[in-house]
Amino acid sequence: MKVSIKDNPVQLRPISDDDLEVLSRIYASTREEEMKRVPDWSAAQVKAFLEQQFGAQHEYYQKNYLGADFRVIEQEGQVIGRLYVQKDFMNREVRIIDVTLLPPWRNRGIGSGLLKAVMQEAARLHRPLTIHVESYNPAKQLYERLGFKKVSETNGVYHLMQWQPSA
Repeated sequence: MKVSIKDNPVQLRPISDDDLEVLSRIYASTREEEMKRVPDWSAAQVKAFLEQQFGAQHEYYQKNYLGADFRVIEQEGQVIGRLYVQKDFMNREVRIIDVTLLPPWRNRGIGSGLLKAVMQEAARLHRPLTIHVESYNPAKQLYERLGFKKVSETNGVYHLMQWQPSA
């Protein structure tokens, strides 16, 4: 699948076992700030922890989102992120499981372009689009700008956000 976003055409392709190392790096990039606040861990301990956490998340996603589209985001053959979407979540909605870009690719309009493409697909399917986001995640502001509304909260940290296509 090719998605054109401003001057940033990107390709989406299914993940493979060959992508596990880069997918682990993509995951680790989402926890960089958090890991800076763990002063007593060596770089090796942080790396081992993040690899273990990625492995657990990856296994969970694969087992619990059967039939989902697990995609690597590429630009000019270079992996720049991941987009995981289940179009038939609970037989009633489209669920963004995860969307992450590596730091150098953030704030370039790529993420919002990808979200808009998923929103178009949700509208085509006549289904709401949902995503869980941590309350402190800077991307939450992007979701709000795109029209997502908080519909529930878990433990004061995780917000379930929903976008509804127009009637």
